[in-house]
Amino acid sequence: MLELILILLVVAAVAALLGFGRISGAALTGAKILIGIVLVLFLLVILGIIALA
Repeated sequence: MLELILILLVVAAVAALLGFGRISGAALTGAKILIGIVLVLFLLVILGIIALA
């Protein structure tokens, strides 16, 4: 999932440099959503609610 976040951030940066604002915004929004999901899952693992076995 972290790979996908990095890919979306790179796509957003390249699109912004080339002047594609909407594509850049969409990629950045997707990256933000995935970052939120990763943070929630990380907190659940740290608190012991979800066990990774």
